[in-house]
Amino acid sequence: MTLADNPVLAPWGGPHGGGPAFDQVRVEHFAPALDEAMARYRAEIAAITENPEPPSFANTLEALERSGRDYRQATSLMGTFTSTMNTPAMQAVQREAAPKLAAFRDEIMHNRPLFERIRAVFEARETSGLNAEQQRLADVVMRRFTRQGAALPDAQKHRLAEINQRLASLYTNFSQNILADEEGLSLVLDSEADLAGLPANLIEAAAASAEQRGLTGRWVIANTRSSMDPFITFSERRDLRERALALWSSRGDNAGDHDNNAIMTEVLKLRVEKARLLGFETFAHWIADGQMAKTPDAAMALLRQVWTPAVARAREEIAEMAPIVAAEGSNEPMEAWDYRYYAEKLRKAKYDLSDDEVKPYLQLSKLRDGMFWAAGELFGLKFTQVTDMPVYHPDVDVFEVTKAGKRVGLWYFDLYARPGKSSGAWMSEYRTQQKLAGVTPIISNNSNFMPAAPGEPVLISWTDAVTLFHEFGHGLHGLNSAVTYPSLAGTSVVRDFVELPSQLNERWLPTPELLSRFAVHYETGEPMPAALTDKVLAAQNFRQGFNTTEYLACAILDLEAHLGADEALDARDFEREALERLGMPKEIILRHRLPHFSHVFSGEGYAAGYYNYIWADALSADAAEAFAEAPGGFYDKGLAEKLLTEVLSIGNTVEAAEAYRRFRGRDYGTDALMRSRGFETLSEEV
Repeated sequence: MTLADNPVLAPWGGPHGGGPAFDQVRVEHFAPALDEAMARYRAEIAAITENPEPPSFANTLEALERSGRDYRQATSLMGTFTSTMNTPAMQAVQREAAPKLAAFRDEIMHNRPLFERIRAVFEARETSGLNAEQQRLADVVMRRFTRQGAALPDAQKHRLAEINQRLASLYTNFSQNILADEEGLSLVLDSEADLAGLPANLIEAAAASAEQRGLTGRWVIANTRSSMDPFITFSERRDLRERALALWSSRGDNAGDHDNNAIMTEVLKLRVEKARLLGFETFAHWIADGQMAKTPDAAMALLRQVWTPAVARAREEIAEMAPIVAAEGSNEPMEAWDYRYYAEKLRKAKYDLSDDEVKPYLQLSKLRDGMFWAAGELFGLKFTQVTDMPVYHPDVDVFEVTKAGKRVGLWYFDLYARPGKSSGAWMSEYRTQQKLAGVTPIISNNSNFMPAAPGEPVLISWTDAVTLFHEFGHGLHGLNSAVTYPSLAGTSVVRDFVELPSQLNERWLPTPELLSRFAVHYETGEPMPAALTDKVLAAQNFRQGFNTTEYLACAILDLEAHLGADEALDARDFEREALERLGMPKEIILRHRLPHFSHVFSGEGYAAGYYNYIWADALSADAAEAFAEAPGGFYDKGLAEKLLTEVLSIGNTVEAAEAYRRFRGRDYGTDALMRSRGFETLSEEV
């Protein structure tokens, strides 16, 4: 095959505005396509730097925005395959490509003639007749290049490039090691006695997983959150719960080829050196400087402000479980592998509510329709499934998104867990909206639900439903973008603002308007009874102490690890000492232990920035109160339009704090955050 025929580089044609030729892409296409894409991008950059005309917005920044289409397309496709179809062959491609791509990014960022042209346009931005969006682009691009070392002396640029290449390889190895432990380690159940307490859908999924592994007549609990979490919640076998949690929590921390400890230590050491080359005390200072928080001290202050009431609430929850533990005749102290199990029993006792009672009303397909309905009510979007777009796996569904009869974009939904797919849930932009090239966005949401038996609906937990709406919020952020330049479009905003649309979108799930229409029983079609809906809403903050403490501990350790000196870090000792110092209840463990903390060590997206979720939730809780107080409630047309015009559609054309101020009419605080988590009475003590 010639490069001209390589589907990774082929223009995205076809109906509905065009899309990736997933049905034609093979693993062997990526290496030559990436090399060619870099060569083409390199030539486009040379055309900018060798332009004899004086630097202008049109011949420098706009030309830069138009460049790199093939490169972005190729890396987007590779990211899709490495996150959803990461076979051993694809992993080999990823390992080889990661340092090369890192070197190429630095080649562009450290191109001195390019940077000097960017600087010239930036310095003249207020006097050269640029509009507001163009001035913002000049500021954002200048800051991006400067933060990546464009102004450094050549020797320091060289060392920075070496560091970035090594980090790229380490990030790839870290993520592949986690995938190996998730696929290679599992809990095998040998008898029906091992199934005690498990819901039918989990038993069916475990039997199917065993069948796939050639273990007919047995059951396999896969080492993924979608399997382990419900097992630890419902299994009556305490010994098996302990084994399951040990498997799940030890990912990346098992001696052998997939041990991430040495990788983690090297990453932290290199990040310190990188930050100091760039003029910052630590990597945490470098990260925070580019976000709303501005300093790690500000981020840590918020984490510690919420920590005290969260731990207090968690201890109240543990105390509430004690009578249930005693009633079951257990003489053993409650441990981390018991928390979810007894919490579910406490929820039943306290609210007369169990997960099994709610699940029959939470059909994945109906909730997806509910998300579409809410997006229609709020933003006028319509989702229509199409079957004439190629997909990379049969699990993927594709929808064309329109508004008032005009195409908005495409939305891909990859529902189920499978080998080679990263665990968890996330949103991706295959193509970012931009008016400059006249293209609409292509967005995907990715989940890891367990497929149901043939002919049966997929029923999910309330927690999974919240996650579904969360990721769709990211999707709506990308789909609603209406920006000229790709560097400012879609979700290209600071990290501690990017979670605002996703966390806010969670608030539409429990609205009566949505539940009455889409929370319907999978057998009878009857809507969730009002009494059950009331119990679900009353229990929304149940286990909030646990949930918040579990999250905050990870965010605090992330920051502390990056604020520390560049010395070897023993993950187990560091975690133990830090959690003892914090006063972490022994019944709660880290949601993400460091050796499998993908947010932090598989890349730099959330590194030293896992706090972003709570920072953004201060905004989303405040925004949710605005809807609650609006005349039309959460479906208030005027406020929804304001959210669209001031937040969702503008990307990074406006600084984040100013965008929120325009939406809310004022700055945000933490009071709404405390109220939303049920910590209002405790927040006064912080």
